[in-house]
Amino acid sequence: MNISMMAALIMLGALTNACAAEGKIAIAAAENFYGDVAQQIGDDSVSVTSILKNRDQDPHLFETSPSIVRDVAAAQVVIQNGANYDSWMEGLLKVTPKPGRVLIRVSDLLHKNAGDNPHLWYDPATMPAVAKAVAQALKAADPAQADNYEARLKSFLASLQPLDDKITSIRSRYGGLPVTATEPVFGYMAASLGLTMLDQKFQLAVMNDTQPSASDIAAFEQDLKMHKVRVLFYNKQVSDNMVQRLVGLAHQSDVPVVGVTETAPAGLSYQDWMLTQLEATEKALAGNR
Repeated sequence: MNISMMAALIMLGALTNACAAEGKIAIAAAENFYGDVAQQIGDDSVSVTSILKNRDQDPHLFETSPSIVRDVAAAQVVIQNGANYDSWMEGLLKVTPKPGRVLIRVSDLLHKNAGDNPHLWYDPATMPAVAKAVAQALKAADPAQADNYEARLKSFLASLQPLDDKITSIRSRYGGLPVTATEPVFGYMAASLGLTMLDQKFQLAVMNDTQPSASDIAAFEQDLKMHKVRVLFYNKQVSDNMVQRLVGLAHQSDVPVVGVTETAPAGLSYQDWMLTQLEATEKALAGNR
Protein backbone atom coordinates (compact mmCIF):
# COMPACT_ATOMS: atom_id res chain seq x y z
CA MET A 1 0.00 0.00 0.00
CA ASN A 2 1.46 3.38 -0.99
CA ILE A 3 1.53 6.48 1.19
CA SER A 4 -1.40 8.16 -0.58
CA MET A 5 -3.67 5.18 -0.01
CA MET A 6 -2.61 4.96 3.64
CA ALA A 7 -3.35 8.63 4.17
CA ALA A 8 -6.83 8.35 2.65
CA LEU A 9 -7.70 5.35 4.80
CA ILE A 10 -6.50 6.69 8.14
CA MET A 11 -7.08 10.43 8.07
CA LEU A 12 -10.15 10.03 10.25
CA GLY A 13 -8.07 8.08 12.75
CA ALA A 14 -5.53 10.91 12.77
CA LEU A 15 -8.20 13.37 13.75
CA THR A 16 -9.28 11.10 16.59
CA ASN A 17 -5.69 10.83 17.82
CA ALA A 18 -5.30 14.59 17.71
CA CYS A 19 -8.37 15.03 19.91
CA ALA A 20 -7.04 12.41 22.32
CA ALA A 21 -3.94 14.54 22.94
CA GLU A 22 -6.09 16.65 25.31
CA GLY A 23 -5.03 19.99 23.99
CA LYS A 24 -1.32 19.25 23.87
CA ILE A 25 0.72 20.46 20.91
CA ALA A 26 1.39 17.42 18.70
CA ILE A 27 4.99 17.12 17.49
CA ALA A 28 6.33 14.50 15.07
CA ALA A 29 10.11 14.14 14.94
CA ALA A 30 11.69 12.09 12.20
CA GLU A 31 14.50 11.05 14.58
CA ASN A 32 14.24 10.36 18.29
CA PHE A 33 17.03 12.71 19.40
CA TYR A 34 15.14 15.65 17.89
CA GLY A 35 12.02 14.36 19.60
CA ASP A 36 13.88 14.28 22.91
CA VAL A 37 14.92 17.91 22.55
CA ALA A 38 11.34 18.89 21.68
CA GLN A 39 10.09 17.07 24.78
CA GLN A 40 12.63 18.84 26.97
CA ILE A 41 11.49 22.24 25.68
CA GLY A 42 7.75 21.47 25.65
CA ASP A 43 7.53 19.29 28.77
CA ASP A 44 3.91 18.34 29.57
CA SER A 45 2.50 20.87 27.09
CA VAL A 46 3.45 18.71 24.11
CA SER A 47 2.82 15.23 22.80
CA VAL A 48 5.92 14.03 20.93
CA THR A 49 6.14 11.10 18.54
CA SER A 50 9.58 10.04 17.29
CA ILE A 51 9.60 7.94 14.14
CA LEU A 52 13.16 6.57 13.93
CA LYS A 53 13.85 5.33 17.45
CA ASN A 54 15.15 1.77 17.30
CA ARG A 55 18.94 1.74 17.68
CA ASP A 56 19.01 -1.90 16.52
CA GLN A 57 17.50 -0.97 13.15
CA ASP A 58 19.33 0.36 10.10
CA PRO A 59 17.73 3.80 9.53
CA HIS A 60 18.43 3.50 5.81
CA LEU A 61 16.02 0.55 5.61
CA PHE A 62 13.11 2.51 7.09
CA GLU A 63 9.62 1.80 5.75
CA THR A 64 6.53 3.83 6.57
CA SER A 65 3.38 2.42 8.18
CA PRO A 66 -0.24 3.52 8.80
CA SER A 67 0.59 4.57 12.38
CA ILE A 68 3.42 6.80 11.16
CA VAL A 69 1.12 8.45 8.61
CA ARG A 70 -1.38 9.09 11.40
CA ASP A 71 1.27 10.67 13.60
CA VAL A 72 2.46 13.02 10.87
CA ALA A 73 -1.12 13.88 9.88
CA ALA A 74 -1.89 14.93 13.45
CA ALA A 75 1.32 16.89 14.03
CA GLN A 76 1.23 20.65 14.43
CA VAL A 77 5.04 20.74 14.43
CA VAL A 78 7.26 18.42 12.39
CA ILE A 79 11.02 18.13 12.83
CA GLN A 80 12.97 16.72 9.90
CA ASN A 81 16.74 16.31 9.59
CA GLY A 82 16.88 17.10 5.89
CA ALA A 83 20.02 17.02 3.68
CA ASN A 84 18.44 13.98 1.97
CA TYR A 85 18.76 11.89 5.14
CA ASP A 86 15.04 11.41 5.79
CA SER A 87 13.59 12.32 2.41
CA TRP A 88 10.70 9.93 3.06
CA MET A 89 9.25 12.67 5.27
CA GLU A 90 8.64 14.83 2.19
CA GLY A 91 6.13 12.31 0.87
CA LEU A 92 4.40 12.03 4.23
CA LEU A 93 4.00 15.79 4.49
CA LYS A 94 2.56 16.04 0.99
CA VAL A 95 -0.18 13.49 1.61
CA THR A 96 -1.05 14.77 5.11
CA PRO A 97 -1.47 18.52 4.65
CA LYS A 98 -2.35 20.48 7.79
CA PRO A 99 -3.06 24.24 7.80
CA GLY A 100 -0.61 26.13 9.99
CA ARG A 101 1.74 23.19 10.49
CA VAL A 102 5.30 24.27 11.29
CA LEU A 103 8.15 22.35 9.64
CA ILE A 104 11.55 22.59 11.29
CA ARG A 105 14.08 21.28 8.78
CA VAL A 106 17.39 21.06 10.59
CA SER A 107 19.50 21.21 7.44
CA ASP A 108 17.95 24.60 6.66
CA LEU A 109 18.89 25.88 10.12
CA LEU A 110 22.52 24.91 9.46
CA HIS A 111 22.55 25.85 5.76
CA LYS A 112 23.27 22.27 4.67
CA ASN A 113 22.13 20.69 1.42
CA ALA A 114 21.78 17.29 -0.21
CA GLY A 115 25.30 15.98 -0.73
CA ASP A 116 26.59 17.38 2.56
CA ASN A 117 27.24 15.00 5.43
CA PRO A 118 23.65 14.55 6.72
CA HIS A 119 24.56 13.35 10.23
CA LEU A 120 23.91 16.82 11.57
CA TRP A 121 23.14 15.83 15.17
CA TYR A 122 26.84 15.17 15.78
CA ASP A 123 27.61 18.83 15.10
CA PRO A 124 27.64 20.69 18.46
CA ALA A 125 26.00 23.68 16.74
CA THR A 126 22.91 21.68 15.80
CA MET A 127 20.92 21.16 18.97
CA PRO A 128 21.07 24.77 20.19
CA ALA A 129 19.62 25.79 16.82
CA VAL A 130 16.95 23.08 16.97
CA ALA A 131 15.99 23.95 20.55
CA LYS A 132 15.60 27.62 19.66
CA ALA A 133 13.44 26.78 16.63
CA VAL A 134 11.25 24.46 18.72
CA ALA A 135 10.82 27.08 21.44
CA GLN A 136 9.86 29.67 18.83
CA ALA A 137 7.26 27.34 17.28
CA LEU A 138 5.77 26.48 20.68
CA LYS A 139 5.58 30.11 21.80
CA ALA A 140 3.74 30.97 18.59
CA ALA A 141 1.30 28.08 19.04
CA ASP A 142 0.78 28.61 22.76
CA PRO A 143 1.55 32.24 23.74
CA ALA A 144 0.17 31.77 27.25
CA GLN A 145 3.05 29.39 28.02
CA ALA A 146 5.73 31.50 26.31
CA ASP A 147 7.64 32.24 29.52
CA ASN A 148 7.75 28.55 30.41
CA TYR A 149 9.07 27.57 26.97
CA GLU A 150 11.72 30.28 27.19
CA ALA A 151 12.78 29.13 30.65
CA ARG A 152 13.11 25.52 29.51
CA LEU A 153 15.07 26.65 26.46
CA LYS A 154 17.57 28.42 28.71
CA SER A 155 17.79 25.33 30.93
CA PHE A 156 18.40 23.11 27.91
CA LEU A 157 21.14 25.34 26.52
CA ALA A 158 22.83 25.38 29.93
CA SER A 159 22.66 21.57 30.07
CA LEU A 160 24.89 21.37 26.99
CA GLN A 161 27.83 22.90 28.85
CA PRO A 162 29.25 19.53 30.02
CA LEU A 163 29.36 18.44 26.37
CA ASP A 164 31.16 21.61 25.36
CA ASP A 165 33.61 21.13 28.23
CA LYS A 166 34.31 17.53 27.24
CA ILE A 167 34.83 18.53 23.60
CA THR A 168 37.26 21.24 24.65
CA SER A 169 39.14 18.83 26.91
CA ILE A 170 39.50 16.14 24.23
CA ARG A 171 40.53 18.68 21.60
CA SER A 172 43.21 20.16 23.86
CA ARG A 173 44.71 16.73 24.58
CA TYR A 174 44.26 14.89 21.31
CA GLY A 175 43.63 17.48 18.60
CA GLY A 176 45.41 16.65 15.36
CA LEU A 177 45.61 12.90 15.91
CA PRO A 178 44.61 10.76 12.89
CA VAL A 179 41.48 8.62 13.08
CA THR A 180 39.31 6.80 10.57
CA ALA A 181 35.71 5.63 10.16
CA THR A 182 33.70 3.23 8.05
CA GLU A 183 31.25 6.04 7.22
CA PRO A 184 31.00 9.73 8.22
CA VAL A 185 28.40 9.34 10.99
CA PHE A 186 30.74 10.85 13.62
CA GLY A 187 32.33 13.26 11.15
CA TYR A 188 31.08 16.57 12.53
CA MET A 189 31.99 15.64 16.08
CA ALA A 190 35.42 14.38 15.04
CA ALA A 191 36.04 17.74 13.38
CA SER A 192 34.92 19.55 16.53
CA LEU A 193 37.39 17.45 18.51
CA GLY A 194 40.16 18.56 16.17
CA LEU A 195 40.85 15.00 14.99
CA THR A 196 42.28 14.38 11.53
CA MET A 197 39.91 12.09 9.66
CA LEU A 198 41.49 9.74 7.11
CA ASP A 199 39.89 7.55 4.44
CA GLN A 200 37.16 10.03 3.63
CA LYS A 201 36.74 8.81 0.03
CA PHE A 202 35.93 5.36 1.40
CA GLN A 203 33.43 6.84 3.85
CA LEU A 204 31.66 8.89 1.20
CA ALA A 205 31.28 5.84 -1.01
CA VAL A 206 29.65 3.92 1.85
CA MET A 207 27.40 6.88 2.70
CA ASN A 208 26.28 7.14 -0.93
CA ASP A 209 25.63 3.39 -1.08
CA THR A 210 28.34 2.76 -3.67
CA GLN A 211 31.25 0.33 -3.63
CA PRO A 212 34.55 1.87 -2.44
CA SER A 213 37.37 1.49 -4.94
CA ALA A 214 39.92 -1.26 -4.48
CA SER A 215 42.62 1.33 -3.83
CA ASP A 216 40.54 3.05 -1.15
CA ILE A 217 39.87 -0.28 0.57
CA ALA A 218 43.57 -1.16 0.44
CA ALA A 219 44.53 2.24 1.87
CA PHE A 220 42.02 1.83 4.70
CA GLU A 221 43.40 -1.59 5.56
CA GLN A 222 46.97 -0.30 5.55
CA ASP A 223 46.03 2.55 7.89
CA LEU A 224 44.84 -0.06 10.37
CA LYS A 225 47.66 -2.57 9.90
CA MET A 226 50.40 0.09 10.08
CA HIS A 227 48.82 1.93 13.05
CA LYS A 228 48.45 5.14 11.08
CA VAL A 229 45.21 5.87 12.94
CA ARG A 230 44.49 6.07 16.65
CA VAL A 231 40.80 5.05 16.55
CA LEU A 232 38.34 3.41 14.18
CA PHE A 233 34.76 4.71 14.39
CA TYR A 234 32.01 2.53 12.96
CA ASN A 235 28.24 2.67 12.71
CA LYS A 236 26.81 0.02 15.04
CA GLN A 237 23.49 0.07 13.19
CA VAL A 238 24.93 -0.70 9.75
CA SER A 239 27.14 -3.75 9.90
CA ASP A 240 27.74 -5.36 6.51
CA ASN A 241 30.52 -7.81 5.69
CA MET A 242 33.03 -5.12 4.78
CA VAL A 243 32.44 -3.19 8.00
CA GLN A 244 32.74 -6.37 10.05
CA ARG A 245 36.01 -7.21 8.31
CA LEU A 246 37.48 -3.75 8.98
CA VAL A 247 36.40 -3.82 12.62
CA GLY A 248 37.97 -7.26 12.95
CA LEU A 249 41.18 -6.01 11.34
CA ALA A 250 41.26 -3.07 13.76
CA HIS A 251 41.00 -5.45 16.71
CA GLN A 252 43.75 -7.64 15.27
CA SER A 253 45.92 -4.56 14.80
CA ASP A 254 45.24 -3.24 18.32
CA VAL A 255 43.51 -0.13 17.01
CA PRO A 256 40.76 0.92 19.46
CA VAL A 257 37.25 0.74 18.03
CA VAL A 258 34.37 3.05 18.97
CA GLY A 259 30.85 2.20 17.87
CA VAL A 260 28.50 5.12 17.28
CA THR A 261 24.81 5.11 16.39
CA GLU A 262 22.37 7.06 14.27
CA THR A 263 19.59 6.63 16.81
CA ALA A 264 19.72 7.54 20.49
CA PRO A 265 19.43 4.56 22.87
CA ALA A 266 16.13 4.23 24.72
CA GLY A 267 16.11 5.97 28.07
CA LEU A 268 18.98 8.35 27.34
CA SER A 269 18.59 12.06 26.74
CA TYR A 270 20.45 13.63 23.84
CA GLN A 271 22.93 15.09 26.33
CA ASP A 272 23.63 11.75 28.01
CA TRP A 273 23.90 9.95 24.68
CA MET A 274 26.46 12.40 23.32
CA LEU A 275 28.44 12.44 26.56
CA THR A 276 28.60 8.64 26.60
CA GLN A 277 30.04 8.57 23.09
CA LEU A 278 32.50 11.35 23.87
CA GLU A 279 33.70 9.46 26.92
CA ALA A 280 34.17 6.31 24.81
CA THR A 281 36.15 8.36 22.29
CA GLU A 282 38.34 9.87 25.01
CA LYS A 283 39.06 6.43 26.46
CA ALA A 284 39.95 5.05 23.01
CA LEU A 285 42.29 7.95 22.22
CA ALA A 286 44.03 7.54 25.56
CA GLY A 287 44.36 3.78 25.32
CA ASN A 288 46.60 3.42 22.30
CA ARG A 289 49.72 5.37 23.18
